Amino acid sequence: MNAYVSLGSNLGDRAGNLLLGIRGMLDAGLEVIRLSQIYETEPMETFPQPTFLNMVAELGGDALPPPEEVMARLLQVEHSLGRRRYSAKGPRTIDLDLLLYGDEICETKLLKLPHPRLHCRRFVLEPLAELCPNLQHPVLHRTIKELLREITDSSDVKRWSPENDRINIQTE
Repeated sequence: MNAYVSLGSNLGDRAGNLLLGIRGMLDAGLEVIRLSQIYETEPMETFPQPTFLNMVAELGGDALPPPEEVMARLLQVEHSLGRRRYSAKGPRTIDLDLLLYGDEICETKLLKLPHPRLHCRRFVLEPLAELCPNLQHPVLHRTIKELLREITDSSDVKRWSPENDRINIQTE
């Protein structure tokens, strides 16, 4: 069984924060088996703030903990990397969201699976489609590729390159 985690950062060294998030997942005993490309994305549903870097990690292996344990470990990684929740949808050093865990459907205080807004967010669907375009959403019964094709979110999502950041830094 595989699980998918969205990673995002828009404060400080965004790419470095993503790497630290991946490292944190590994240190927390989660087996990261594949990573999407990194995408630069504009903030959604919020006030003006810096652009994000986003990606998706695929978790797997024989020892994948139950979904709530995975979520607890992700929250611990966020906290260890300085994530503080001062305002809803505010800027963050790191954001780790459990999107899918096999075909599990659950709703608890800690976790909702599948992630309740994953099908509405281009910044999640683009990297997820890169990894598993034919994976079926367990509630909507549509593939990730179909969800991406049908999405109404028109926010800017483009593949990121470290060279782009160097150019921006030099021109500022």
